[in-house]
Amino acid sequence: MLFSLAIIFLLGMILGSIFKKMHLPSLLGMLITGIVLGPYALNILSPDLLAISGDLRKIALIIILTRAGLNLDIQDLKKVGRPAILMCFIPALFEISGTMILAPKLFHISLIEAGILGTVIAAVSPAVIVPKMLKIMNEGYGIKKSIPQMILAGASVDDIFVIVLFSIFINLAKGVKISLLTLASIPISIVTGLATGFIIGVLLYKFFQNYHIRDSAKVLIILSISFLLVTLEEHISSFIPFSGLLGIMTIGGTIQKYKSELSQRLALKYSKLWVAAEICLFVLVGATVNLNYAINAGTDALFLLIFVLLFRIIGVLLCVAKTSLNNKEKIFTMISCTPKATVQAAIGSIPLALGLACGDTVLTVAVLSILITAPLGALAIDLSYKKLLSE
Repeated sequence: MLFSLAIIFLLGMILGSIFKKMHLPSLLGMLITGIVLGPYALNILSPDLLAISGDLRKIALIIILTRAGLNLDIQDLKKVGRPAILMCFIPALFEISGTMILAPKLFHISLIEAGILGTVIAAVSPAVIVPKMLKIMNEGYGIKKSIPQMILAGASVDDIFVIVLFSIFINLAKGVKISLLTLASIPISIVTGLATGFIIGVLLYKFFQNYHIRDSAKVLIILSISFLLVTLEEHISSFIPFSGLLGIMTIGGTIQKYKSELSQRLALKYSKLWVAAEICLFVLVGATVNLNYAINAGTDALFLLIFVLLFRIIGVLLCVAKTSLNNKEKIFTMISCTPKATVQAAIGSIPLALGLACGDTVLTVAVLSILITAPLGALAIDLSYKKLLSE
């Protein structure tokens, strides 16, 4: 396992750096590293490491979401108002609807199976979007209208919404009856996640205020609590809907609200952790990619992806309609909501593992969505933000 970690970090950094010098997203180099080293190519990575890759990817996601929370000014989101709320679910609903319209005709699957496929590919990637938005915020672009903050928050809640819908469609495919309580789990999980994160954030703020400890120790405390929240979600979500990841981001946002100076120092610590976490995350995501599925996908899968992304873009456009955003800023918002990676890697193989007839199709399209949208979306953000957003 130590050898595997060594080559992940070394080759991930080297290829990431090479792609950055070519003016391409460094994450593309990391994804390629994972694909080459993974079980579907050279098969160099330790099976023990691959067995815990899901947990390692989740740790990386925790780090970036906490960092996002520490940089997220709640007052900025209040200024955005309606669009920030709509961005959490409208674009995903449009994308799922587009999939349910086209996928049955392309792949000869049922409407419920098309719903499963739609929920797998509809989630955007916080791991791609969040660091990009933080970089843009740090450089001062779009912050007067809180555009990066709106995109950042929407990308984080979007995943929760989509994953709950994914669970509902999976149960429908298995013949489980869906009740109103099941549908209510979406708003309940958001509310419980926000409330838990806020309470913990306030308690941590008061604790840090009364007891002098080093910032490094504070980071360890927050990380430990974050791990506990994710574990709690896994154990109680079947009877109490709860979003641990949303709670984690809210902890950071609450600390930022009550003591911005502390949040800035902690965000700096988390940004250093992200240097290693980013490599680990995207290399391991790349290791889940089976190129054979992507190669055999054909033009139908590619056409579906383009079609549903257009649906998502229309959904984003509706969210920002009748706002103070000008046309360039609206275009940037649409571009920023296209990258996919982490959720597709996490749940894309579940239908196949469950023996569902649509399993191969879902995994194929999920793999293709990672390979196409993660690098191209990241590249589009990098190339466009200085042209489309004002300082």
